[in-house]
Amino acid sequence: MSDIKGLVEQGWERVADTFRANFKEGRDLGAGCCVYVDGRPVVDLWGGLADREGNRPWERDTVVAVASTTKGATAMCAHLLVQRGELDLDAPVVRYWPEFGAAGKEEIPVRWLLSHQAGLPVVDAQLTFEEVCAWDPVIRALEAQKPLWTPGTEHLYHAMTYGNLVGEVVKRITGKSLGTVFAEELARPLGLSAWIGLPEEIEPRVARVEQAPFPYDSPEELVTDFAALMGLDPTVAGPLVQTLWGPNSILIRAGTMNGVLNEETIKRRAFRAAEFPGGNMFADAHSIARMYAATVSDVDGFRLLQPGTVAAMTELQTDRTRMHGVPLELAPATKNLFNMSLGFWRATPPVMPILGPASFGHPGSGGSLGAADPESRVGFGYVSNLSVATLIDPRAIELTAAVRKCLD
Repeated sequence: MSDIKGLVEQGWERVADTFRANFKEGRDLGAGCCVYVDGRPVVDLWGGLADREGNRPWERDTVVAVASTTKGATAMCAHLLVQRGELDLDAPVVRYWPEFGAAGKEEIPVRWLLSHQAGLPVVDAQLTFEEVCAWDPVIRALEAQKPLWTPGTEHLYHAMTYGNLVGEVVKRITGKSLGTVFAEELARPLGLSAWIGLPEEIEPRVARVEQAPFPYDSPEELVTDFAALMGLDPTVAGPLVQTLWGPNSILIRAGTMNGVLNEETIKRRAFRAAEFPGGNMFADAHSIARMYAATVSDVDGFRLLQPGTVAAMTELQTDRTRMHGVPLELAPATKNLFNMSLGFWRATPPVMPILGPASFGHPGSGGSLGAADPESRVGFGYVSNLSVATLIDPRAIELTAAVRKCLD
């Protein structure tokens, strides 16, 4: 195992021990973990390999793809506009983006975009990889598209279209792409090593992501694991797993843009250079923790979001609607499966790690996590280049549990 480097203040050794254990037990290849409290880092660790093939160590400036952890950064850009009075969450989207109103979407408020309730989790048009990377073809398709359900009555994770929908509203208000707004309003003032649209000169710092072996030998094992995690009877868990994550499910189509984004295409320079505000930020753990810390405290004299903004943006939204596609008799089983506020998951064990009852954040496929807690004024970031296809990633769960114990 490569050496673990970085900072651990006295009293925070438990987080460091948990981080090291992930390597000792073979659960991490290369990774970083950072904890901010009251605007300053108390844990900032990194280690392992950024590239196993090249035997390249994970350095202080290594960055990695963080998948849907991107969505938290995108939401912060939108809420910054809310805070300035430039964006009204209860206004119809067409106030800012008139063309969006086609096909029965004229009354959808902005808040339904941020809370995955707009009924647009997939793009109906079959676009090419080049079109998906070009932004405008996706926007034109979403403008013409009819919602999959009556907006505001159901919810379902908008895995990639979330970034296009929120990003286009931000673009209509500011005249700038979401990646540009993120760079100017968050990354630059906070000194982050984080990009939505990766500059070519940063490529040598990018860690190579590996896929860990699939942890289940059979579909039955996956169902059993899911049932145990959620406290469900296996006879209920089986149909629910098939509905949500079966090979032809809406969620699978949503996450791949109808199969266009896959293990091969997301490795291309064109994907990394394009802006996918729903899922292609590259960052390190320090930057993610610092970004979240700036929502709950001052960081070197800079505060991104004020307490009133944070309280409003973290109010739970999806408790008012049911998950799309789930039969009525299974709907109660999804109660704690997707607790979404306005762009952030609320702390709901075991699905979302909890730093405190008011904590919020966003995980990313493969294991990354950004989170904050207003009460303890904690910002947390974890990234890894060993992508694990478990239903609940134990690494971030255990690291945030260690943070809680240190706070106690």
